[in-house]
Amino acid sequence: MTTSAAPRRHLASSPFKPDPEPTIEHYEVDDLVSHDSYGMGRVLHVEGAAVTVDFRSQTVRIPSPFHKMAKL
Repeated sequence: MTTSAAPRRHLASSPFKPDPEPTIEHYEVDDLVSHDSYGMGRVLHVEGAAVTVDFRSQTVRIPSPFHKMAKL
């Protein structure tokens, strides 16, 4: 059996709701953030697919999507 990596089409007549589109948070320099592993920090640099955050004890580059990080 072969599985396809393409997402399945949602038919308008289907009684089931389609999977929601994942939302990717957008960050700006000096935003305060909270990370599940590193704690609170401040955004230092924003790239297209990552942000660099200063968590006081260390500076970490976090790639998108930012599942474990939230803006405060």
